[in-house]
Amino acid sequence: MTKAELVNLIAEKANITRVKAEAVVNTIFDSMVEALMRDDRIEIRGFGSFVNRGYEAYKGRNPRTGDVINVQSKKLPFFKVGKELKEEINRQR
Repeated sequence: MTKAELVNLIAEKANITRVKAEAVVNTIFDSMVEALMRDDRIEIRGFGSFVNRGYEAYKGRNPRTGDVINVQSKKLPFFKVGKELKEEINRQR
């Protein structure tokens, strides 16, 4: 599902304009990004959680030239699926 499809689905189900639905989706996504930038954990009950994972700096290689390069430490968002969502996806229909 794309962001545009999500906006259209929300507009249809909530019986609101596409512009209002897009504002809702953008507000939710922007709030989630801001929370992750503050290193906050995001937990959506029944769906899953987002948390930043830290990775230390290391020496890597440029695959094209073979030169050694220093890769800086970084944080990457990680999603862990919730129990209810996992069960719903794997339920026999």
